[in-house]
Amino acid sequence: MRTFARLLAALVFLCTAYNGFGQTIKGVIRSSETNEGVPAASVAVKGTTSGAVANEIGEFEIAVTSLPATLSVSSVNYEPQDVLVSGTSFMIILLKPVLGQEVVVSASRFTERLIESPVTVERVSAAAIRSTPTANYYDMIGKLKGVDVVNASLTFTSPTTRGFAGSGNTRFNQQVDGIDNQAPALNFSVGSIVGLTELDVESMELLPGASSALYGSGGMNGTLLVNSKNPFNYTGLSFQVKAGAMNIGNNWRDASPYQNYALRWGQKVSDKFAYKITGEFIKAKDWLARDYRNYGRVGTNGMIKDGTRDTDPNYDGINVYGDETTINLRSLVLNAIAGQVPFWQSYINQLPENIPVSRTGYTENELADPNTLNYKIGGALHYKITPRIEAILMGQLGAGTSVYTGSDRYSLKDFQIAQYKLELRSDNWFVRGYTTQENAGESHNLTATARQFNEGWKPSTQWYQEYGFAYINAKMNGAADLDAHNLARSVADAGRPEAGSAAFNQLWDEIRLKPIYQNGGLFLDKSDLYVAEGQYNFSSVLNNVVELLAGGNWRQFVLNSENTLFHEPNGPIKINELGAYVQLGKEIIKDRLKLTASGRYDKNEYFKGRFTPRFTAVIQPAKDHNIRLSYQTAYRFPSTQQQWIDLAVGSGTLIGGNKVIWEAYDLINNPGFSAPEFVADPSNRIPVTYKEIKPESVVSYELGYKALVAKKVLLDAYVYTGTYENFIGRRDIVQFYDESDPSQYRGISVVVNSDAKVKTFGWGLSFDWRLPSNFSVNGNISSDEIKDVPNNFRSSFNSPKYRTLLGLSNSGFGPGQLFGFNINWRWQDKVMYEGDFASGTLNPIHIVDAALLYKLPAIKSQIKLGANNLFNQYYTNAIGNPSIGGLYYLAFTYNL
Repeated sequence: MRTFARLLAALVFLCTAYNGFGQTIKGVIRSSETNEGVPAASVAVKGTTSGAVANEIGEFEIAVTSLPATLSVSSVNYEPQDVLVSGTSFMIILLKPVLGQEVVVSASRFTERLIESPVTVERVSAAAIRSTPTANYYDMIGKLKGVDVVNASLTFTSPTTRGFAGSGNTRFNQQVDGIDNQAPALNFSVGSIVGLTELDVESMELLPGASSALYGSGGMNGTLLVNSKNPFNYTGLSFQVKAGAMNIGNNWRDASPYQNYALRWGQKVSDKFAYKITGEFIKAKDWLARDYRNYGRVGTNGMIKDGTRDTDPNYDGINVYGDETTINLRSLVLNAIAGQVPFWQSYINQLPENIPVSRTGYTENELADPNTLNYKIGGALHYKITPRIEAILMGQLGAGTSVYTGSDRYSLKDFQIAQYKLELRSDNWFVRGYTTQENAGESHNLTATARQFNEGWKPSTQWYQEYGFAYINAKMNGAADLDAHNLARSVADAGRPEAGSAAFNQLWDEIRLKPIYQNGGLFLDKSDLYVAEGQYNFSSVLNNVVELLAGGNWRQFVLNSENTLFHEPNGPIKINELGAYVQLGKEIIKDRLKLTASGRYDKNEYFKGRFTPRFTAVIQPAKDHNIRLSYQTAYRFPSTQQQWIDLAVGSGTLIGGNKVIWEAYDLINNPGFSAPEFVADPSNRIPVTYKEIKPESVVSYELGYKALVAKKVLLDAYVYTGTYENFIGRRDIVQFYDESDPSQYRGISVVVNSDAKVKTFGWGLSFDWRLPSNFSVNGNISSDEIKDVPNNFRSSFNSPKYRTLLGLSNSGFGPGQLFGFNINWRWQDKVMYEGDFASGTLNPIHIVDAALLYKLPAIKSQIKLGANNLFNQYYTNAIGNPSIGGLYYLAFTYNL
């Protein structure tokens, strides 16, 4: 909060600089075809930062410093228009309806029409958000072509494009008003946790594919930009109430309410000063992760196998925690019993050499707090120092309780993430500084906590001793082997606390609030990110003969987990990065050919610098028909966790690629081996020696085509290939404490680069068809594939070969055209999902979302009856993640 106070003081100082705007222009914006008002149309004074947004019937009011002035008027699915204004009489502006005219900036950082974009780009408008069936606007991204989404919980949505889906995707950039919204330490995107409410979203732009040339490290597979509403343009009170039900027909969790309340207050105090305040509160009983299939672990890898707790003594359920503790009962217990009871020795010697037995675990339903709470508060002060220069001071805080999937399942309890930004911007430049501050609160690792909980109520030495004696007694009394195991488990589990009991809760709270390094499960993460960046567009200086812009940034990560997540023997770790980029664009043949070239250089203090170029061409063989060609490169430095993690998980330890950590584990002098199945045979051991981790890079080629047919059908298609070099993944190794005793070893998962190049390829096609009487049909189909993955290398591509969507909507029918609806069907093929937590096959998904809308123009309101997963077909989109069912809600929105 001290940071925010300093930024506030700086802005107050700036607010003394300028005084006065001139005249006010009023008017109405209408459709040239129907003569109806165009709601939410944007009006801007060209060459300044002044702007306004038309109300629900198309009326607007905007201030100008002097006349004549030029107004730039635009709206989604209308052709933009520049209007010269010489007087203050009431204006009537007619906009021509047409698809593909939306303005985007993500593709090249220049303002351009969507249909003219040099690379594939998708846009979601505020109008689309108003009519979407999804309860959370963030989930709309999953309906765009080529997009995969992973839901770790109700409030954790991780999108990606062109493969490599997963929670906390580090190959996909996300920015909210220019702020990188990835948590500095935990590496997951916080866009659905902290940031904008639905009421404050002006638009979202998705840039699939390689985008590092403009957006830096991490843009391997795409960049998502979320833009908020400026309080100069969007004023007044807005609020939204959503109430519904979820977990219906769930045998593991009772049906429960869903509540979502949001508000926004935007106030234009004067022509110079405006502010906004936003807030949102979500409360629900989260979806339950209930995959109880048996999992055979080898380090951080494994596979699903047959068996249940009743049929496999070494059962390890995917969403069962504490059963990761396992031993060879024969070598570590029964042989010792044979020494204590000599007349049992001959019988024990006849038993198998390996009798794996795991401890009894607890399900996620018994351990994790099911009550999802999410609070968002935010605000911004906007001050126009001059008509062309605007200062912005903003802050936003997100907090709550949820569940997240990474290398394990984590109960995120009372976590907080705060972001603050100070920015100066004009129509052709900006400079800003911001910080993201992370506080894990009482967040804990479910696996680590459950294993230590088991040790707390009965140490494994005692538990396995009791198990061993009971097992042998049962066997010698003639019991079948499985019956003997189940009897022995019931004996050893005597006194086991029942989930939810007072004894259970007392011990559980004691363990979960104890740091991991003290044999607990608590993270003490308070990591920060600091960024300063700027950009200048030189095009106007060059009389727009060419388009030229340049920019740069500095970033510093400060990792501070008190040794509960990172290797920090000397205190917090600082990581500095510098980057700079330039882009040049030129229309070679007017209205026929435009070329663009860009390049970026980045340097991380622990890695060599990286240069990433990009070249694009847009060819227009005919009006409203554009062919796009691009050569794009991207890279990513290893994530903060891939550099510095030092964390014990289910059956091993995750370590980062920094050499200091390898030295701490003595892996330089005593290297591990990559073949744990051959630990007893020294001749088959393959040593894994230290190699410096290199940044991962990709080279991608794309061919695309976008066309507007008869002003009613917008088509978009692309095909791409990608080649990844120094692909970053993990490798499981075994390190022996004593090579003469192969039973004494530990499993470690290390970060490595692939020696082979990994290739991806895919394609996508979409259409948007506007029909008479306000009907629209839209659809898309896309595919992504990977090849040349080395043997025994986990790529975590996690993308279906095919996915598709088909939708039908109507923006106005019935009396007064006050009714509307939106329905869509989504399908995706089966997926072989690979993750650090668990791997396995996901079944195909068929989902129908629907919404019925009713407009109340007299009070500027809307009522929406929505259903996500209308037919309540429970599904998961990542192994170990929750099973997602239907969410049914009624929403009332005022002044959206």
